Amino acid sequence: MAAGGSSASALRRAGNEEFRRGQYGPAAQLYGRALALLEDAGEAAAEERSVLLANRAACHLKEGACRLCVADCCGALKLVPFSIKPLLRRAAAYEALESYQLAYVDYKTVLQIDCSIQAAHDGVNRMTKALQEKDGVNWREKLPPIPTVPISAQKRWNAPSAAARATDAPPGSTSQGHPDQIAAGVERARTLKEEGNELVKKGNHKKAIEKYTESLKLSQECAAYTNRALCYLTLKQHKEAVQDCTAALRLDPKNIKAFYRRAQALKELKDYKSSIADINSLLKIEPKNTAALKLLQELKRA
Repeated sequence: MAAGGSSASALRRAGNEEFRRGQYGPAAQLYGRALALLEDAGEAAAEERSVLLANRAACHLKEGACRLCVADCCGALKLVPFSIKPLLRRAAAYEALESYQLAYVDYKTVLQIDCSIQAAHDGVNRMTKALQEKDGVNWREKLPPIPTVPISAQKRWNAPSAAARATDAPPGSTSQGHPDQIAAGVERARTLKEEGNELVKKGNHKKAIEKYTESLKLSQECAAYTNRALCYLTLKQHKEAVQDCTAALRLDPKNIKAFYRRAQALKELKDYKSSIADINSLLKIEPKNTAALKLLQELKRA
């Protein structure tokens, strides 16, 4: 057990180094190997496993694999409830997936633990605005319950020692991967995406593409891909639309807009078989989607 723990620590440090270099895929693999070594350690290694899962979640978030990020954060929080880093990372992932209610709950939970975290304040403000736009004045009534953080958890995260901060710091403690900076990147990406949306409303699809492209450089968000795909469809750049929808489906395999817009693009490229396959995949998720049913009829006549 001690040897396994030692090896896991070495793998974690190696993963941290890869993360600092921006090598998020290799870092995630190293964290995974460390987790495998600690799989049978039980409660004795709960905190170490939680940190490793939170670190791997940061890798997933950087790469735009938001559902994997959520899964790892949930695992980390099951082992050590009310940990700040997995809560912030899960909130950012939920935000990128446009699950604004869940993101709001996580950001509010973080503020119960430590009300000084600016990333959480900014997140609450963004989610409040998004939920007001989506659900109107009664948006709070639709929120899931916000958990009450016990005093013991609030105290636990208040004041890490200088030694703890300096030694074997996880990715969230580095300048490149600090939760504040990750959240700031998500916020800027969201602003750029909204600017793109406004340009689409004005019919300026070329400029909108530029905004979505800038947004995607900061945060791999599904909606930015599907919105850019819509612009490409309008400009008859069908191959580019297919590529963006495929990227969106890698992030969210059940995304209705991605399936529908890729089907539209494939139809224009005369790849009717693939287009029908996309519509069928969409209808398995949403059988009564009228736009998809109409497109399917058109495809069958083509």
